[in-house]
Amino acid sequence: MTEKLHIEDIDWITIILYLVLVVFGWLNIFAVSYNERFRSIFDLSMNYGDQLIWILTSFVMIILLFAVDHRSFYFFAYPVYGFAIVLLLAVVLFGTEVNNARSWFRIFGVNFQPSEFAKLATALALARFLSGWDVKIRSWKSMVTLLMMVGVPAMIIAVQPDWGTALVFSGFVLLLYREGMPGWMAAMILFLAGLFLFTLLLVPAEVIIALIAFAFIGFAILSRKAKHIVAGGAIFGAFLLVLRLMTDLLSLDLNQYQVILITLVLSTIVYLIMIYLYKLKRFLLVLAILFGSIAFTFTVDYMFHNFLKPHQQMRINILLGKETDIQDVGYNLNQSKIAIGSGGFMGKGFLKGTQTKLNFVPEQSTDFIFCTIGEEWGFVGTTLVIAVFVGLLIRLIFLAERQKSNFARIYGYGVLSVIFFHFSINIAMTIGLFPVIGIPLPFFSYGGSAFLAFTLMLFIFIRLDSVRKVYVI
Repeated sequence: MTEKLHIEDIDWITIILYLVLVVFGWLNIFAVSYNERFRSIFDLSMNYGDQLIWILTSFVMIILLFAVDHRSFYFFAYPVYGFAIVLLLAVVLFGTEVNNARSWFRIFGVNFQPSEFAKLATALALARFLSGWDVKIRSWKSMVTLLMMVGVPAMIIAVQPDWGTALVFSGFVLLLYREGMPGWMAAMILFLAGLFLFTLLLVPAEVIIALIAFAFIGFAILSRKAKHIVAGGAIFGAFLLVLRLMTDLLSLDLNQYQVILITLVLSTIVYLIMIYLYKLKRFLLVLAILFGSIAFTFTVDYMFHNFLKPHQQMRINILLGKETDIQDVGYNLNQSKIAIGSGGFMGKGFLKGTQTKLNFVPEQSTDFIFCTIGEEWGFVGTTLVIAVFVGLLIRLIFLAERQKSNFARIYGYGVLSVIFFHFSINIAMTIGLFPVIGIPLPFFSYGGSAFLAFTLMLFIFIRLDSVRKVYVI
């Protein structure tokens, strides 16, 4: 039987923060789309009229959520996740292609994006799994299961291809770390993230040399004997010298990257013999990490040149400073910076943004909505928006930590992970701190699927929190 809901048990602070974001977001969509010829806020031909319908629809969904038995979210977590996977597969096969990605269903003239709801479904499924009585997150079995639960929807979304939305699923690392993911695994993820960046920044040979240098540092830390390090360096140096001489004398068609790899393989054979003779088994871990890292860099380089489309490669290269293009691929980012910078301290005023009015920034009501805030509301407005988002995130942490139910707490961190990722990456990409990957700003950006998904995600947690005194699943 559903527990009686008391108004005082609902967290109104979170709801107020949500309403502030929704209202301010709608005002900025209005500012982007407003035209003297279209004055009605209910004009469905304009983005602000369409968005208002989605906002009102979401309010109805909120009322329905509070009428639903709170235990339903736990018991139907897996079926909802399974249904989301089916929708993701279906949209790849039968969906409508928009912006070169088959990510949408068009039903009765309304676009529906399953990937937005897949985030909600994944958060529920993770919470259901991790709240099980016999689940130990540090076990390999659990970690593999969790990575598959996150990875399967992400990979299907990447096939569409929608790399930005697929990347959002990496935000669930925050949830997993809070629930006990080993520190070394979190450190490994950070290491791989850094390695990914350096692989894109540097030429392959430079990355390999850096990894070998780190491997020697690892040898030094484990051995603490200078003779082992000197011997290892001498072996590598000797093979490298001989191979370079052979390359020059025999005119072998080997580039620097290939020479270093061959040298490393030959040296490793000798290192393995030394490890066996001197019983230095701990060095095997360093070698495993070294070759695993090299394989990772090769994979990144291969995927960058073979999976990403030219305009996606260009966006990343522009961000990293390897290329400059303010007329074509880099146009959006350049105009976004101009719009934000032109707002100054106080902004130009509501409906007075020239960059906005003249449509200089493409996708300004969706992915680049933040530049509208910067232009019309200035530094003060952007600071207030960021402050409200930070306040919401802090409030979500507080709510999650006060739950008696493991399921509710874990789900709360899932909501936090998704909103935090969208908030931080969307703003970072509009000011040039992250590649333009096309993800919306929660509760702000125009788009019915995203807005409804974020609202449902948040208010399911508020519903679970409202029964925290009795809900102990």
